[in-house]
Amino acid sequence: MALNDALFQLGMDLDPSTTQTEDHDMLAAVANDDRRDYFCERDGIQFAGTHLIVDLIGASRLSDIPHIEETLKACVEASGATLLHLHLHHFTPNGGVSGVAVLAESHISIHSWPEVDFAALDIFMCGGAEPEKAVPILQAAFSPRRTVVKELLRGRELWCAGSTRQSMTAGASA
Repeated sequence: MALNDALFQLGMDLDPSTTQTEDHDMLAAVANDDRRDYFCERDGIQFAGTHLIVDLIGASRLSDIPHIEETLKACVEASGATLLHLHLHHFTPNGGVSGVAVLAESHISIHSWPEVDFAALDIFMCGGAEPEKAVPILQAAFSPRRTVVKELLRGRELWCAGSTRQSMTAGASA
């Protein structure tokens, strides 16, 4: 029973729930429209998607769930992405927040440590979404003293000269 309760709190209970049904309906609507999940190309480089690793140092409002929810939704909108589901969890006693916005284009996740004014975010998007447009929104919302952004072009190895699925799999296990 404890596993079921923990999964339910994460929005992943073992029994079909209203939330899961609504998510499935939203996924079906996205799958049936003209949008499609697709790879990206920038400066002649093809890749699966852009993954931004964002650290907010000296930030504020990191335990304010309504503010974080509003901010993540604004990030999704500014990036041109499609929100499928948003789940945030508030930790006690420090007030930190962990959560994810699941997108048709992938996700935005956050974990905050308000006791040290720090938040770590992952922003991964494929297709025509522009994850870099989320960064100024995060800065305005949390007023960090410093923002560190690292960018990864995920999956670019799929198109590198001489790479095949077989050689990538062999390299991964070595």
